[in-house]
Amino acid sequence: MHHAESAQCPLCNWADDPEQRLVCRSELVLFLQNFRQQGALFGSGVIIPLRHAETVFDLTSDEISATFRLLAEIKEWMDTTYQPHGYNVGWNCGPVGGQEVMHAHMHVIPRFAEEPYAGRGIRYWLKQEPNRWRK
Repeated sequence: MHHAESAQCPLCNWADDPEQRLVCRSELVLFLQNFRQQGALFGSGVIIPLRHAETVFDLTSDEISATFRLLAEIKEWMDTTYQPHGYNVGWNCGPVGGQEVMHAHMHVIPRFAEEPYAGRGIRYWLKQEPNRWRK
């Protein structure tokens, strides 16, 4: 990674964004919530590596282990704080995969029975008829 990449990366520079809230961190990763997230994304956040890495496929084994240890802590915290009825957890990789910020980040999204799209998982939209194609 070039220094210029991390200098321009909003997740490398999360502390410069007043909308970002650091919830917790470990030696290699941290969990952020963005105050702009409302509605169905209420309470959601991302686990990111401190080191700039573009996708989950670029993480070291130590970063992957740290991510999943922090995920367990975040789930306990969210269970207590928000009392969700379910969760979506996932990664978008590359622009075609829906990744908008090119810094690896695992989405942790608490889900609630009252939501209009409750019961529809992360693959719901991909399975719809307009998205079907054959290569």
